Amino acid sequence: MREEKNLRMKGVVLTLLGGTLWGFCGSCGQFLFQYKEVTSDWLVPLRLTLAGFLILVLLALKEKGRVLDVWREREGRRDIVIFSIFGMMLCQYSYFTTIQYSNAGTATVLQYTGPALILVYLCVRDRKRPKAYELAALFCSMFGTFILATHGNVSELAIPARALLWGMISAVTLVVYTLQPAGLMKKHSTLLTLGWGMLLGGLALMLVMRPWTLSPVVDGQTMLAMTFIVLFGTICAFYFYLTGVKLVGASGASMLACIEPVAATVISVVWLKVRFQAVDLLGFVFVLSTVFIISLNQRKEGTVSEGKRRLQHG
Repeated sequence: MREEKNLRMKGVVLTLLGGTLWGFCGSCGQFLFQYKEVTSDWLVPLRLTLAGFLILVLLALKEKGRVLDVWREREGRRDIVIFSIFGMMLCQYSYFTTIQYSNAGTATVLQYTGPALILVYLCVRDRKRPKAYELAALFCSMFGTFILATHGNVSELAIPARALLWGMISAVTLVVYTLQPAGLMKKHSTLLTLGWGMLLGGLALMLVMRPWTLSPVVDGQTMLAMTFIVLFGTICAFYFYLTGVKLVGASGASMLACIEPVAATVISVVWLKVRFQAVDLLGFVFVLSTVFIISLNQRKEGTVSEGKRRLQHG
């Protein structure tokens, strides 16, 4: 019992650390956009390519020949390409572009409308009527986004239109990012799927955006921020979070991961001097409550299903 409790506490700490690193990663991106003439066209291709390459190198050293397993079947090749382009690449590019046009806190919260969109997609796909908590989560997500976008005044936007557009794209692509690689992750490790997704997505974006033609300010601060983004905000953050998921469960981890927008907001205020109004924080609360509503009810349903299973198998 004590060992189980210690493992769960370890999972909580790792999940919180992973979410905090993601939040810090977004703020580092905002710093580069504000002070180093960096754009998402330069940042995202480099981040994905470098992080994906390093993950695959580490896996190759650990698992040797298994790093190529995803390419051995036609279905796997198709799925990894789809995930790389429409999941990983678009999700990361739209997220950092939202930061570029607004700030890390707002971009992260807008992306957190994704879980509500996932519920909508699953209801349509499975042709089932949404449950009460699903409708409540969707309302909170939509109302929170409305508050963030308009501050309650429907005649004008409170954030740049480009930020809102890219923020909604990041939420939609989060649906693809979350659901599409399910088949891959049943056959291969999550890190292997992420590694190839990042590398291929980064290389594809390299060809489109040609970051070598851009001229940001590349100095010691830029290199330090990029190092943090790649090593800690990507590789370590994913590893800590995924380890936490194994120890505390997906529902618990998703709630703990709400530390990400909180961290991004606090860091933006303290470090980058971003000012938020009370109405912004109200919008944040409504959007983030979506995650709690979904996670708590799914955990409850999981507990009920497990109880029924045990009764049936006596």
